[in-house]
Amino acid sequence: MASPVSRRSLLHETRCQTCSLSSLCLPLALELEDMDHFEAIIRRRAPLKKGEPLFRQGDTFTSVYAVRSGSLKQTTTEGNGSDQLTNFYLPSELVGLDGIDEERYPGSVVALETTTVCEIPFDRLDSLSEELPELRTQLYRSMSKELRDDRRMMRLLSRKTADQRLASFLLTLSERFRRRGYSPYSFRLSMARADIGNYLGLAVETVSRILSRFQGQEVVAVSGREVNILDMQRLTRLAEEEELGATR
Repeated sequence: MASPVSRRSLLHETRCQTCSLSSLCLPLALELEDMDHFEAIIRRRAPLKKGEPLFRQGDTFTSVYAVRSGSLKQTTTEGNGSDQLTNFYLPSELVGLDGIDEERYPGSVVALETTTVCEIPFDRLDSLSEELPELRTQLYRSMSKELRDDRRMMRLLSRKTADQRLASFLLTLSERFRRRGYSPYSFRLSMARADIGNYLGLAVETVSRILSRFQGQEVVAVSGREVNILDMQRLTRLAEEEELGATR
């Protein structure tokens, strides 16, 4: 657990101008003076511990959150009491945009590891975006990306085999890490295999079996949660092929 001093230090360091993710986050197109205006509306939060909720399903929508470090997952509880994992969030990504319409968060978001976020009160963000067209444009882009990702996920679950789903998931993670300046070939999964299976509509045993098959084909090497993509072209073909003979 972080000491009071280290927690205060983490909060103090959360500045847009010095953040390594500023080129991916909301204020990327802002001039220095406008950046100060944006930074003035951000609320500094203490780091979330693993398993700690950022907000819960049904809470009143008040803010969106930019992930600064760590990762989170979003889970929606259905009417029958079952939980469906609907999203994973990595650094620079915005959390909570899907709460704007009904003014309530449609799912619970929980930290997968120690995670820091920047809280951005939406009423202040909305007002500031009227003054700063570049900020408004970037906000629209973030919303558009979320819609596009949702459609991609629907296609993934409705039309692809189990092998294709997992291959596509690994490729998507690879690209997300690449955009953040990390290796697209070697990365750590912050989510458990059960979470991956829930997200992809697969049993955890199926996820493990497919990973073992990919390793046997020398497409990936997996050790615990460490993933190394050995053959990116082959993994891409696995994500696109129709005749894999895999379990649906």
